[in-house]
Amino acid sequence: MTTAALPTTGPDRGGRSWYKRNEIAVTPWLFLAPAILFFAVYVIFPIFQSINISFYDWDGLGEATYVGLGNYAELMDDGAFEVSLWNNVKWLVFYLLAIPGGLFIALFLNQTVTGIRIYKSLFFFPFVISQVVVGLVFSWFYLPNEGLLNAILGWFGSDGINVLGDPTLATYGIIAAGLWPQTAYCMILYLTGLNAVDPEQVEAARLDGAKGWKMLWYVIVPQLKPATFIAFVVTIIGALRSFDLISIMTNGGPFGQTRVLSYYMFEKALSEYGFRMGYGAAIAVVLFLIMMIFIAYFLWSMWKEEKAR
Repeated sequence: MTTAALPTTGPDRGGRSWYKRNEIAVTPWLFLAPAILFFAVYVIFPIFQSINISFYDWDGLGEATYVGLGNYAELMDDGAFEVSLWNNVKWLVFYLLAIPGGLFIALFLNQTVTGIRIYKSLFFFPFVISQVVVGLVFSWFYLPNEGLLNAILGWFGSDGINVLGDPTLATYGIIAAGLWPQTAYCMILYLTGLNAVDPEQVEAARLDGAKGWKMLWYVIVPQLKPATFIAFVVTIIGALRSFDLISIMTNGGPFGQTRVLSYYMFEKALSEYGFRMGYGAAIAVVLFLIMMIFIAYFLWSMWKEEKAR
């Protein structure tokens, strides 16, 4: 007696549903779907909307007038935009000091010494306070007469300086304030990375006579590459979107010399004397393109490294 064999191929595959046949491939996308939806609605769509607005002359309320590339052409002759752009370059260059600073502090805190928990708390403290508090603390620190900075300079017989009132020094004073919490953030990244350092490689390097800078450069730092990558990304993005400290410490002054692109965009689009939404959107697009260059480079580097494995 023979029986008909059940089909092993075909659309049902033994009666299993389409989801059961593709469960492994589909399930991750179901978990990602809410995040992708929110990202598309609150990030992707506003980006394209801002690009579209940058082609119009619009005050945010009335009729929008199409001007094409007129806003971008105006940027080329705008002295305040040039100052803001150069200040962003300064932020990018000096903000990167947070990365080696965070690394050396992490190396110190990774040691077993008396009172290390107190040291870790002190270095971690700037990371948990808001940028507004950091700005206020450094504003008091830089006060011309009562500030701690001038008191310290006075101990060494030096004349006091008005950091935030000097157009040539104000930007550097704000960057120094920003470096305080940013260095703490990089320190946390490197402390996490140091926990993953292979002790066998360190011990083998010691047996080969490596120590000091050679141990750090050839053994420790290569194993910290993932932490360094993240530190570079967050530091560069933080430098480009610097707004809080400038708003708190100088409000763009003196004489507009501490503006950056994000703050100048706010001034043009949303401040009391602004309401040029199209012009502000054009500044935002320029800032977005600069940021995308760095992000694309880092993503390409990460993809190249993964491909080489």
